[in-house]
Order: sequence, then C-alpha cells, then structure tokens
Amino acid sequence: MTQPVYDRIALIGLGLIASSMAHAIRRGNLAGEITGYARSEATRETARRINLCDRICDIAADAVEDADLVVLCVPVGAMGPVMEEIAPKLKPGATVSDVGSVKRHVIEAVQPHIPQGVHFVPAHPLAGTEHSGPEAGFAELYDNRWCLLVPVEGTDPDAVERLRTLWEGMGANVDEMDADHHDLVLAVTSHAPHLIAYTMVGVADDLRRVTDSEVIKYSAAGFRDFTRIAASDPTMWRDVFLTNKDATLEILGRFTEELFALQRAIRTGDGEHLHDYFTRTRAIRRGIIEAGQDTAAPNFGRGTKS
Repeated sequence: MTQPVYDRIALIGLGLIASSMAHAIRRGNLAGEITGYARSEATRETARRINLCDRICDIAADAVEDADLVVLCVPVGAMGPVMEEIAPKLKPGATVSDVGSVKRHVIEAVQPHIPQGVHFVPAHPLAGTEHSGPEAGFAELYDNRWCLLVPVEGTDPDAVERLRTLWEGMGANVDEMDADHHDLVLAVTSHAPHLIAYTMVGVADDLRRVTDSEVIKYSAAGFRDFTRIAASDPTMWRDVFLTNKDATLEILGRFTEELFALQRAIRTGDGEHLHDYFTRTRAIRRGIIEAGQDTAAPNFGRGTKS
C-alpha cells in the first residue's frame, strides 16, 4: 500500500473541488486522516451523512489543528478572513494551500496571515463540472487534468515538492507558474469564456421573440455548452471576476475587437476572412484533443455525479 503523503489533511470548504479531493486522497491512500469544515450547517450534515471525511468539524480552527496540510476550498473572496480565523491553530511546519482560480488576489489576501514557520503554496486544479456541493465530488475529477502550483517567493522547495506529490497521487499533471501570468492565462482559458457564456444565456433569456420553451427544446450543442458553463456556482464566479478584474478586462477588450472584425466581415460578405479565421481557430481545438485534454465524447471530463 502507498505511504501517505500527509498524516492529516484539512479541507476548509466542502464543495465539488474539496469533495473530489477527499475521494481522490482516499483512493490513493494519500493521507492518514482527512478533516473537513464548511460554513453551512446543512453542508456539514450532508458531508457527515455520506462520510466524506474522517471527521467533520463545526469550527474551522478545530479542523486545522495538527493538520500537516490545510487546503482552502472556499470562494476566493472569503480566503483572507478564513485564513485569519484559522491561523492561530496551525502547527509549525504545516503547509497551507488553496484551490482558487485567481492567484494574485489570493496571495495578497492570505499571505499576511500565514504564521512564522508555516509554508504557503497556492495551487489551482484546472478541473470542474457544473455541479456543486459535497455530493458532487468524485475521485476521477483530477485524472489527467492540470494542477498549477504558484509558490510565493522564499517557499520551502520541499513543501512544494510534497504538494506536487499529493496532486500527482490524485491523478493530476502538475506544473508551476508565476501568479500574474497564471491570472492572465486563466482569463483567456476560463474567466472570459465563462463571462461570455453567462452573457449568451442572458441574451437568450432577454430575447422575448424566442420563447423559453424554444430555447430549451431546440438548443444546439453550442448553446447547451454555454448553459452548462453558465450553471456554475454564482458566488465563486462573482468573486473570480472581482478579484481578477484587470486580466479579465484585458482579454474581454481583445475579444470585443475580434468580434467587431467578424461583424464587419459578415456585414460586408467577406467570406474569405471568415473562412481563414475559422480555419485558424479550428487548430486550437485539434491541439486540445491532441494534448489529451478532451475527446470527441460530448460529456468528457464533466462528470456524471449530481
């Protein structure tokens, strides 16, 4: 049997990401014990009912006591206050990490509360489904997905390597990235696409000449994917856009310029421009498939749990 990477792991927040971590950690025997905490009493009761963790605590500070790794799995806007709350109970030598999809803001909010002798290794697993809550998790969520580690200056290399070993044990591919570059990359690959999806679904809702029943009944694959993305947790995405404002606005500005160019091509009947543009963008899709980050299967990587 594999030797555990950490004796005790504390998961603060028990949504899709944390619950999937709990399942993947158990699958790989990566921790001696998993403790958990969620702000909502209903969420804690659900987690207890499904035996998500070895121990569910009603107070966040109790969950992190004697933990070797603490993972903040709360919305990015809540990470600073949560870190301030649990800091006094962290043991020397412990590592604090997170799973937020914004990194510069998380570092600025969390790092001031990291006690002396405690390591801080921000992280971001690039995985998810439209489902949320402790019952949404499944052990395979991270298999062949990427997890980006974003160590702060002066981080102990051994702490980084140990966290890398954990994520690889959960099935992920692991890479390291600078915080500001991470936020720009994710604005391109995740944040702006989510905002565009929310907008397109909102347009359909506002376009009263097309009825709700028609939108639902005649949805083509593209719109169905938009609705899947737009079904993501609203609190999490509100915080993402407010905390990664600059990078998201930069990418949305570029998007608007491209959209205007396509509008002009359609208006003027410039079929050559449209064909060349679609040919170029099609190559991105092929690259994603060749990299093993999707397949032709329409529901790949989105999970079957609800």
